[in-house]
Amino acid sequence: MAGLLPGGGAAEEVTLTARGGGLSVTGEIVDYDGEFYRIDSPYGVVTLDAATVICSGAACPGDGPPAVDLTVSGSAHLVDALMPPLVETFAARQNLGLSRRSTDAGFVYVLTDRDGGAAVARFAFRPVTADEGFADLLAGVADIVLSDRAVTADEVALAEAAGLGDLSAPVRSRVLALDALVPVVSLASDRTTITLAALRDALRGEGAAPLHLPAENGGLEQALRRRLLGGAAPAAAQRHETPAQVSAAVAEAPGALGITRFTDLGEAEPLSLSGPCGIAVAATRQTIKTEDYPLTLPLFAYVPARRLPPIARTFLRYTSSPAAQPVIRRAGFVDQFPEIVPVGDQGARLVDAMLSAGGEVGLADLRRMAARLRGTARLTLTYRFEDGSSVLDAQSRSNIGRLAEAIRRGVFDGRRLIFVGFSDGVGSAATNLRLSRRRAETVRAAVAAEARMAGDAPVTLDTDAFGEALPMACDDTAWGRGVNRRVEIWLE
Repeated sequence: MAGLLPGGGAAEEVTLTARGGGLSVTGEIVDYDGEFYRIDSPYGVVTLDAATVICSGAACPGDGPPAVDLTVSGSAHLVDALMPPLVETFAARQNLGLSRRSTDAGFVYVLTDRDGGAAVARFAFRPVTADEGFADLLAGVADIVLSDRAVTADEVALAEAAGLGDLSAPVRSRVLALDALVPVVSLASDRTTITLAALRDALRGEGAAPLHLPAENGGLEQALRRRLLGGAAPAAAQRHETPAQVSAAVAEAPGALGITRFTDLGEAEPLSLSGPCGIAVAATRQTIKTEDYPLTLPLFAYVPARRLPPIARTFLRYTSSPAAQPVIRRAGFVDQFPEIVPVGDQGARLVDAMLSAGGEVGLADLRRMAARLRGTARLTLTYRFEDGSSVLDAQSRSNIGRLAEAIRRGVFDGRRLIFVGFSDGVGSAATNLRLSRRRAETVRAAVAAEARMAGDAPVTLDTDAFGEALPMACDDTAWGRGVNRRVEIWLE
């Protein structure tokens, strides 16, 4: 657990007295990170600023800064592949020494002061599953959970009951990286696309191809059930311990179908997802960043509603910083660094979209959109919404902060950012145009507020909307309508 408890004195009571006298609290120290005490008092567990109190008792920590103990538990894929390069580059940027040792539960990094060699922090990692990571948090043996899926309603309820806060709240999680569910076949197959309906049929045991899936206790299985089967379990399939093993098996089995991670494609051939209208979307780094590919998977770090030590907070900020994005990409994940997609590179997307535009969209609408597009480029930062709601999804919430930070750093000084709203084709074109404009204005306001923009800001934020004029997927499927309801960012 985060912080430091003095050896041999953790069960003894101390008294914390306000400097200048007056208020005092007696109890056992639960945690001390050099900045705050957490003490189990007759009033419950309370947090007090160490600078404002005097500690009395044998269990009080010494005068020197304590070494922080932080435990991170969760998805083995994230713990083993993503955390080591992030911790190592973080230590280098902080000018800290670093050593690693194996433990029965996983591994520990010890961060040390380069001058005196004293331990500054010990980051312990447990490569398990997301399920076990949340269980560790609930049991009080983990401080951070790494998860390849969103927290479940049951886990949210248990965490609230344990006093850990609402884990479903945006402030309790951050998106570390991106991945995606991808259907794969052998290179020997002549198949290049699959409809989402056919993929669901295969998962229900109604397809002709032998089905290969990863282990049932992983986050990928839970994402597959939630995104494709409405929470139901898939039919019998040949199971493999890891998604990488799914890819390897399918690559050697012509006629087989598997579902794996984008980051574990190996020698297997990915299939594009298509709809009845003929629009197909392949999983690529850019389509995962934009969420144009519908089976994108955000990868999360969850934290409880308690103050982590300063070095832990600094590390978490680093994991989502621009400096960490190349590290994340080199580790094999899809990073979140915004990319620019020029209009000239969007030909297929624009042609497919215009051919599938709603019947009420006329030539004048398309001309207006083409004129607005001229001289702009699309950013991969895109904003989409939870199913059937106006609430931004997890990846989009992360993108609010990411764009706001870039604005604060001056990345877009002297430029114009256009928040462009689009809709699905359900309902009248006029209504959809109004809805798409409202969404664009909402996202723009959220970014401006997060960036703390003043009236004389060196970057201009505009809005525009085109309703159903640029569909990215087929409107006759629920997933297609979800893809089409979006706010894009165009850079001028």
